[in-house]
Amino acid sequence: MGVELHNLQPHEGATRERKRVGRGIAAGQGKTAGKGHKGQKSRSGDRTLPWFFEGGQTPLHQRIPKRGFRPVNRVEYSVVNVGKLNELFEENAEITPEVLVSKGLVRKNMPVKILGDGEITKPLIVKAHKFSKSAKEKIEAAGGQAIEIS
Repeated sequence: MGVELHNLQPHEGATRERKRVGRGIAAGQGKTAGKGHKGQKSRSGDRTLPWFFEGGQTPLHQRIPKRGFRPVNRVEYSVVNVGKLNELFEENAEITPEVLVSKGLVRKNMPVKILGDGEITKPLIVKAHKFSKSAKEKIEAAGGQAIEIS
């Protein structure tokens, strides 16, 4: 008889049944079920975290300085510069966020913002969620279109 999935089991004595507490005095862990008497730790749902109580000392999470501000509704954009668009696309190409994802320039499921770094020499039709002022000016100066999508 070889070792096969249907007959695998742990060695004798390697596992033991879990201790069932609070099942009467005769069971040995009855009444207070090993939790002592009263107090927060004897209650169900005791969720004391190690950094919350420091014996009267101000807890560490309150002592350290808090810095900055994180707006809840902040939108993070995947950014592409016009110089990169000029390098990778032919004249009059229609550039959408899906095309940029397929070329590996931006991350999937993120809004796209076009920035104005670099030069653009050919007309391109660029559709993105946002444009910087300089990017829009450069695209339109080259004879292209900067179309904002929502």
